[in-house]
Amino acid sequence: MTRIIAGAARGARLDVPGTGTRPTSDRVRESLFGALVSMDAVDGARVLDLYAGSGALGLEAWSRGAVHVDLVEISRSAANVVGRNAAVVAKAMATAAATKVHQSAVRSYLSRAQGPFDLVFTDPPYDVDDAAMTADLVALAPLLSPDAVVVIERGRRATAPELDAAGLSLLREKTYGDTRVWWAEPARSD
Repeated sequence: MTRIIAGAARGARLDVPGTGTRPTSDRVRESLFGALVSMDAVDGARVLDLYAGSGALGLEAWSRGAVHVDLVEISRSAANVVGRNAAVVAKAMATAAATKVHQSAVRSYLSRAQGPFDLVFTDPPYDVDDAAMTADLVALAPLLSPDAVVVIERGRRATAPELDAAGLSLLREKTYGDTRVWWAEPARSD
């Protein structure tokens, strides 16, 4: 079972798609959001959750004060789960949904998306190769606000994303068991 860890919808239970997704564990989400909150990257943010799976990352951000969340998932069945989870969180928060679920391939969505986004989660399936990951980041870059934070989650053995190719700079990196996370921001042209 996956749940919202903190914020207005704390404790809300989220469904997880039956196959094809790899939910971020509660422990990793808790640590990840601890870092993001300390960076003041969540409250008031416009969030994009790519490869949403269950939507847990984007919905956690919404529970913690993000103003809007776009959730992108290619699988129709997983996108349906994300929609149901967004409704559960909205009910727990007693507010109208400030979320939108897009049943789409990531690159297709990015080609028509309206930014800017302040906080982006990209948690692709482990089988997404390095070239596809880099292409996603390059397509994402023009949609970022100047102070955006991009969180990239991959398998522990994955190579580091090519941040330079997308005009991003590494903020930090951490490994949690089988999961490796990179935090990045738009490169400064000082």
